Amino acid sequence: MDITLVTTVIASLFLVIGVAEPFAARLRLPYSVILAVLGTLIGAGATFFLRTELTDALNPIAAAILGLPIRSNVFLYVFLPTLLFQATLGMNLRRMLDDWVPILVLAVVAVVVATLTVGYALSWVSSLPLAACLLIGAIVSTTDPSAVVSIFRSISAPRRLARIIEGESLLNDAAAIALFGLFMGFVMMGIPDPELGDALARFPVLIAGGAATGWLAARIAVWLMALFHRHELAQSSISVALPYLAYILAEQSVGASGVIAVVAAGLTMNLAAPGRLPPQAWANLRELWGVLAHWAGALIFILAALLIPRLLESVRLTDFLLIGVVVLAAVVARSAVLFGLLPLLTRLKLSPPVERPYRAAILWGGLRGAVTLALALAVTESVRVPDDVQRLVGILATGFTLFTLLVQGTTLRWMIGRLGLDRLSAIDEALSRQVVAVALQTVREDVARTTENYELEHDTVRSEAKRFGERLEAAVRLAEESTDILDRDRIALGLIALAGHERDSILARVREGTISARMADLVISDADRLIEGARTQGRSGYQRAARRSVVYGRAFRAAGLLHGRLGISGPLASMTADRFELLLSQRLILRDLGTFIDGRIRRIHGRRVAELLHELLARRIEAVETALQGLRLQYPGYAEELERRFIRRTALRLEEREYIAMREDGLIGAEVYTTLVQDLATRRQAAEGRPRLDLAVQRTAFVRQFALFADLDGPVARRLGRALATRYVDPGEVVMRADSPARSVFFIASGALELESAGQKWRLGRGEMFGQMAILTNRARRADVRAIAPTTLLVLDEDRFRRLLKRSRALREAVRSSAEKRGIDAADLLPREAGSG
Repeated sequence: MDITLVTTVIASLFLVIGVAEPFAARLRLPYSVILAVLGTLIGAGATFFLRTELTDALNPIAAAILGLPIRSNVFLYVFLPTLLFQATLGMNLRRMLDDWVPILVLAVVAVVVATLTVGYALSWVSSLPLAACLLIGAIVSTTDPSAVVSIFRSISAPRRLARIIEGESLLNDAAAIALFGLFMGFVMMGIPDPELGDALARFPVLIAGGAATGWLAARIAVWLMALFHRHELAQSSISVALPYLAYILAEQSVGASGVIAVVAAGLTMNLAAPGRLPPQAWANLRELWGVLAHWAGALIFILAALLIPRLLESVRLTDFLLIGVVVLAAVVARSAVLFGLLPLLTRLKLSPPVERPYRAAILWGGLRGAVTLALALAVTESVRVPDDVQRLVGILATGFTLFTLLVQGTTLRWMIGRLGLDRLSAIDEALSRQVVAVALQTVREDVARTTENYELEHDTVRSEAKRFGERLEAAVRLAEESTDILDRDRIALGLIALAGHERDSILARVREGTISARMADLVISDADRLIEGARTQGRSGYQRAARRSVVYGRAFRAAGLLHGRLGISGPLASMTADRFELLLSQRLILRDLGTFIDGRIRRIHGRRVAELLHELLARRIEAVETALQGLRLQYPGYAEELERRFIRRTALRLEEREYIAMREDGLIGAEVYTTLVQDLATRRQAAEGRPRLDLAVQRTAFVRQFALFADLDGPVARRLGRALATRYVDPGEVVMRADSPARSVFFIASGALELESAGQKWRLGRGEMFGQMAILTNRARRADVRAIAPTTLLVLDEDRFRRLLKRSRALREAVRSSAEKRGIDAADLLPREAGSG
């Protein structure tokens, strides 16, 4: 084929892609639907031109369009890795984890249910073998989120709904393609009725192999990109190579799922790269992948649509009945998961609730797209698949895809409107009215000052002021009509605004380099939880999200167990360092929010709401300071190193600002500016590296500062530091229950605990211990111990405690004092060697 014609056709397709987006926006239809329609029309038109003698002059162009080397491997090896990899880079994974149960249910369970439902339904009404029917079920079970997400973004639909659909579509591609590979193998081997148990048993192997391949490839890629930190183009080139190499290695060398490998590589890159690459390089890399994915998504749609006329050439009347069966079975299967399984999991407290309107939108938003057509094309190209199976797979997959695009896609916006997901809530509507009133009042004051400064004509000013005043009066009137809003709603609105400003402040600090890219996702995720908590549950939701940002999570406690039981300190050191930096970043942001409350929220919501928000903010600052102080006490010196790093980063930011100002003022030329900025970038890269947290060294330093261990010599203190295990306790958590066996002694590194025994309560704080009396008296514990603040405990087992008791006079004195308070004779408790010393 003439290269000139091929280039002309490809360039023309890009022109179609460019025109389709504004055309879709004008028609208020999904972009992918317009691309599918245009591609189908182009393919049908080219076929018509070749078969008629009226347009022989256009035959070369038509032949070039239909002769494009469009094969299934082009879609699967070129376009699909691009789409999957970009989707993982663009995700906020920590926010996805909040809904990981519904996402996995929709991405894996729903795919399996849809595959089986469609497969068995087809086997009952057609003469196809079961393996071929299940193959069709796997092909039509993957969804395409592009149309749905574009609609959600255009109407400001709830973010959580878009996250669930994006997460589902990312992972269900992997599940559906893995099932497709299994059943395709059965069809090509001529096995009509496969054993589902054997087939599904291979499924985890495909997933595990792909995940391991993708993780390893991404770790190597991130290491190389960090090695070339000064060469941004090299970093971009390595990132472009990653998904394709991971896909090919998994498929061709490991025999696993290439799709899973690409997803795992993208997730690993998303988590690891921000902490290893300069912030601007990471932002540019994500922007590059956004452009690549836009082109790949558009091309895969329009090229797949070109094939639709060819796939439907041999359609028969009875095929429409089978298409109807596929549509009905797919809808029933998806409904069973959405309206049966998900509510059951919520009732069992295994999944966060997904509101009914959300589930209805997810059901109707399950559009199929180019991946379904590409898999169908792979079947029609295989010479080992019987002709009748090829024909039906092509027709049923294409017909079902067209149904979802032309019926569901065109009515999805209407459906969302019927569900009320496109409208502001009463609270948000009231907020918008008050915001407009306050904004216009500020604008009027600024305009008045402007007219005075520029001495504008009085008649002009008078006429414009009249028009503006009328609009302001209307806005104030609408705002006054919202005075019946409950106080709790006004508080919720204020908290939403406060959390939104907190998020904006975080983004600004990340851009200027004060907050590291490594911490960006963490602090932004916390801000997003604050917004959603305030929006859904008001003050209680906001406070719950605020507490979550400072408490020790399950992963932290698991890392503590690894360190204490197995001596594996890497995860705990990394999480502790992250916690240090996170708390420092939170303190930096929180201290600036008071000005926003006084300057903005007070004007919109009034003095009472502003005072309450100041109170809530003060509590958050106190909680962060308490958590930070606990870490400082436990790891002396490390917080100081992080604060020095913060000061260096701030100084570099201010230095860069001065150079920019001098360049704009013409004080320095381009050559001098470039040299200065390059030197600044080198020093910034050095300051970006976070100091390493050595738990052993830090623990030994802490032991030396603990009054109970003040008289220990160096070697003993170091051995004690290694022997002490760390336990992190959240407020309200029970540390020890009465009547439990005594095996350990606890030393309070930071925080506070409450002991309750025989109706009496007393409190212990930093530097004190508990649990020793039960060990020394050989009795079960007699008190319940509960944390009343975020607390860090150091735990020592019984044998080491008894040996330490013999060595430390200060510890013996502490035990003696504790025994006397409880009316116990210390001479009966302390070892004879200790008592004589």
